Amino acid sequence: MPETITTTRFNGHSMVGTLERVLVCSPHTAGWNQPDRTTRWRDLGFLHAPNFEEAQRQHNALCQELQSAGAEVSEIAPSPDFTLDSVYTHDVSLATDFGVILMRPGKPTRIPEARLHGEFAETLGIPTLGAISSPGTTEAGDILWLDAKTLLIGRGYRTNAAGIEQVRTLLAPKCVDVLCAPLPHGQGPAVCLHLMSLISLLDEHTALVDLPWLAVETVELLQSRGFNFIAIDESERDTLACNVLALGGNRLLAIEENRKTNARLRQAGFDVRTFPGTELCINGGGGPTCLTRPLLRG
Repeated sequence: MPETITTTRFNGHSMVGTLERVLVCSPHTAGWNQPDRTTRWRDLGFLHAPNFEEAQRQHNALCQELQSAGAEVSEIAPSPDFTLDSVYTHDVSLATDFGVILMRPGKPTRIPEARLHGEFAETLGIPTLGAISSPGTTEAGDILWLDAKTLLIGRGYRTNAAGIEQVRTLLAPKCVDVLCAPLPHGQGPAVCLHLMSLISLLDEHTALVDLPWLAVETVELLQSRGFNFIAIDESERDTLACNVLALGGNRLLAIEENRKTNARLRQAGFDVRTFPGTELCINGGGGPTCLTRPLLRG
């Protein structure tokens, strides 16, 4: 009888393993070239009207870096429900070893995207484990896998207590411990502040942090679990220096404009690859982690 070979095509309980499969949404797919969408840039919190051609060039550079790192890059199908924010594909679904959990974003314009993520994931052979429902709100930018059995969720303006409890209920049968991390008021509810705006995990024991903005209990939790910190250069806070994607194997993907923070990461021994992010990232407030929904890590 021939041996059965099982090939894993999805998982989700690591943020630092070797990136093998990732979902993206390009500016073209999100409609950055469509006037009916681009005219809404102020309402969505963008700094200025988007330059589609430059944003698409920068997204192409991002995808080239992902592919050169060995990742299979899948692009979600276009939809009339997309907005400019849809390029930040990380936020509306959470990958797990058991399928995706569809988020219910705290930004109302993004709520329809979760269903689209679920439908597209099905085409890739990835089931839906569950979906967050009202009154719960969750955005995956507030969610960190500290290890395969521990999920840390930021409680802020985009993710509320009801949403966190729904995630806890979905993952409890899978023996996953869901912890809560309080987030600061920051610049208020109109400005997106995710937990991942303040922490990026670089490997199993290292975190890039915006330390002054982290709650004391979050700092103490990470320290108790053996994490070492690398602090961003605070002059690069507004250009998303803390938003860095781990590619696995000591490799990172960062925005090239954050040269001081990137230098700190290189001095710490990391292989830092970069792409330009002025239009794609800084304008809309989402870095390389926001632009990617990892679906498989080795």
